[in-house]
Amino acid sequence: MSAVLSPSTPAIDLAAVKARQQAAWSTGNYAVVGTTLQIVGENLCEALDLHSDATVLDVAAGNGNATLAAARRWCEVTSTDYVPSLLEAGRKRAQADGYEIRFQEADAENLPFPDASFDAVMSSFGVMFTPDQEKAAAELARVCKPGGKIGLANWTPDSFIGQVFKTIGKYIPPAPGVKSPALWGTKERLQELFGSSAQEIQATTRQFTFRYRSPEHFLDVFRTYYGPMNKAFGALDEEKQDAFARELLSLMESRNRSGDETLVLPSEYLEVVIRRKNG
Repeated sequence: MSAVLSPSTPAIDLAAVKARQQAAWSTGNYAVVGTTLQIVGENLCEALDLHSDATVLDVAAGNGNATLAAARRWCEVTSTDYVPSLLEAGRKRAQADGYEIRFQEADAENLPFPDASFDAVMSSFGVMFTPDQEKAAAELARVCKPGGKIGLANWTPDSFIGQVFKTIGKYIPPAPGVKSPALWGTKERLQELFGSSAQEIQATTRQFTFRYRSPEHFLDVFRTYYGPMNKAFGALDEEKQDAFARELLSLMESRNRSGDETLVLPSEYLEVVIRRKNG
């Protein structure tokens, strides 16, 4: 990660940060949560205007929402993540639906593919969580063909999920010097990351709506299956766990538009389409 450090500022151990993140995402079972986000992958593939037989790379694919959406459009899809269990979940979904998809373990900051390998490169709520944002963005651009497209779905800082991660940060402070993942949900940061390689950057504000039986149900599902929240609760004593839970419930109640005991909660994200420069 490029950063200006003073002589007294310790260097950021990105490898250690990544190892902790990988452990967090391997905890619980993200596929339980991830499957509910399927519509985002479908919309992203439509925004990319994918053509059949296009070569498509899904980076930090999780359990394969965008992967499957591209396969449904008869693309030649490679699905990658650094959590093997998530790739296996995606593989099972692909087999159930009858799609031939290549699944490969890979680090978003060091993609094992030659330059200009894919017509389209995409990531749905995935690559935004890499600790070295500049390196990850450079890798997405590197493996995308000149004139090809990069598609992203990124939570915005003020979104519900953006605020969830801000709340987690109050109880489990992030590593010093590591930039917030939610910066990927701002046009300014996207320009910093992709401006030199992009012919055009289009960013459209969208909403994904979480629908659960109640705020308590959402909290129970995320606390059990969503790795970062599972790890956060596990690192706190009982008193702080209770305070953390109350704060999350309060956040949900302030944004819940159901009008009944259920949860209907919109969370803003940026749907991004980047056209790679031809040269």
